[in-house]
Amino acid sequence: MIPTLFSLLLGLQLLLPQLFDQALSASRQGRFDEALPLWNQVLEVAPGDAAAWSNRGNVLLALGDPRAAIADQTKAMQLDGESPDPHLNRGTAEEALGHWAAAEADYRWILERAPSDEGEPRASALYNLGNVQGSLGDWQEARRCFEAASLARPGFAMARSSAALAAFQLGDRAEAERELRNLIRRYPLFADARAGLTALLWQKGARGEAESNWAAASGLDPRYRQREWLLATRRWPPEPVQALSQFLALAP
Repeated sequence: MIPTLFSLLLGLQLLLPQLFDQALSASRQGRFDEALPLWNQVLEVAPGDAAAWSNRGNVLLALGDPRAAIADQTKAMQLDGESPDPHLNRGTAEEALGHWAAAEADYRWILERAPSDEGEPRASALYNLGNVQGSLGDWQEARRCFEAASLARPGFAMARSSAALAAFQLGDRAEAERELRNLIRRYPLFADARAGLTALLWQKGARGEAESNWAAASGLDPRYRQREWLLATRRWPPEPVQALSQFLALAP
């Protein structure tokens, strides 16, 4: 007997929880080429599932299609107008296109609704908003956002490191050094703080300690050698990037 379309759809609906879990697992493990067709199948069966639209949008962004990602996140918002996740995810896709005002609007939408004592998603929205402000050249506001993010989520090491780098950019090098050293004491294998401290120490003339920290940072994450990655992906401020570039140009 040839199965009817109805019976096929019924079978897929029965398998939907398993299919959703498979798609989510592939996404979380970074197997995006496998995850995309799985999310497509989920949405064929459950086109009203806001979480599936948002998850597929994240996969599309990871695969290099931010415009399609924005469309999926917008669809997720239409289906679930209260969830902050599609706004956070859409903001990330908008940042990838350099649409700073749109990304800021999505992050502020979250901040207007998230309780001040709620760690997530408030912390992520504040951190991402800090990156937007830095991209716009407002490092004072970026620093404020990063510091607020670290308060909203205790242990948010990247937010603390970003706040220290913003302080470096603004000329508050004593505070930047203090915070970077505190981070390294708490997280000895945190490459970002070690690379940031390398740049700061080099600029102040402490070459030996700069080289020591760089040996650790470069071993932990070789991407810190890449100026364009620092500026465009990690989103360091220009002053620390310039200081680290000068160190790398003269380091043996």
